[in-house]
Amino acid sequence: MKSTFTIYIVLICLLAAANEAFSQGCIAVRSGAGVNVGGGAVLGKGQWNAATNFRYFHSYKHFRGKHEETERVENGTEVINDSYFFDFLIAYGISDRLSVNFVLPFVNHARSSMYEHGGNPPNGLGDRHSTYSSGLADIRFGASYWLLDPATHAGSNISLGLGMKLPSGNYRAKGKFYNQGPNRDQVITSGLDQSIQPGDGGVGITFESQAYHNISEKLVVSALLYYMVNPREKYSTTNFRGSASELSVSDQYAARLGALYVTPVQGLGLYGGARLEGVPSSDLIGGDEGFRRPGYIVSLEPGVNYGIGNLAFSLTVPIAVDRARVQNFSDKQRTKETGELVNGDAAFADYLINFGFTYRFGMARHTVDVNDFTGSQN
Repeated sequence: MKSTFTIYIVLICLLAAANEAFSQGCIAVRSGAGVNVGGGAVLGKGQWNAATNFRYFHSYKHFRGKHEETERVENGTEVINDSYFFDFLIAYGISDRLSVNFVLPFVNHARSSMYEHGGNPPNGLGDRHSTYSSGLADIRFGASYWLLDPATHAGSNISLGLGMKLPSGNYRAKGKFYNQGPNRDQVITSGLDQSIQPGDGGVGITFESQAYHNISEKLVVSALLYYMVNPREKYSTTNFRGSASELSVSDQYAARLGALYVTPVQGLGLYGGARLEGVPSSDLIGGDEGFRRPGYIVSLEPGVNYGIGNLAFSLTVPIAVDRARVQNFSDKQRTKETGELVNGDAAFADYLINFGFTYRFGMARHTVDVNDFTGSQN
């Protein structure tokens, strides 16, 4: 099992090293990216696990490739996204190794910019306004299976998960845009930016694997690999000018590696790790046309967990250490046509706030255990 876990860690490192090929955007880190679809918990037969996750980020720093355009913030022309995600998860153990789950997600977004409301100065009006979206996001459900019997392999295990994401979130949400029209004196209602659409418009297939290994009674390492395939290529909507626009329905991915230290304080655990999440510039299935902002974020992730009885709380704050907005389909085409590098920009957050709590039905919990860090932390 130890050698298997080592191979698993190598796969995560290879994914991180290859993140130029897998990328993310402004920044559409939707609630499905990085959440353990199967809930992650080691559920016994007949046991239930209920969880709630809250996620927040404030994106405002613009990048082209790995280069940060600091002048955007200095000039006050940055695009600001404040995004809140709320996930409600319920999981049920069909057997000691197989569990099923259902995730009901909600979002609330606010996007502030100048370029969508008359343009950035000096040629634009420099008039800042906000657009908003909220409501139900894309529902997810699935199943996960522990490869080893938890009864005889309590110290180490690996699970495989398979799920689906439904296009239940509004992916053609609209909002008000100011200073439009030839004289920049009109207010129109049109399609919102892709980054604050509650849904992405696709039926997704999610693949997930988790692993944990006890180093000692006080130290446990855990890992997660996650990928969502979105076969649909694109869909048509309108942009902030009211004209037709085609948006890409992109894949998403995440990887997470960390360790939990069980402190002498009963129920308290300290978590430390790293995570990679993003949106690829090319999908595994289907074409790549339509607009997307591909890129990735690598973060260091400190956290704390606390368990009392059947209830457990977790808080992590991933801090970005590497960000990049890589080329999308049209960037690559224009680069070939002109012979000059074309790379669009995207705004990124400095950190995320992830908070959640879980309640286990059918098993008393008096200390931190594997469920506190393999559980659904978005």
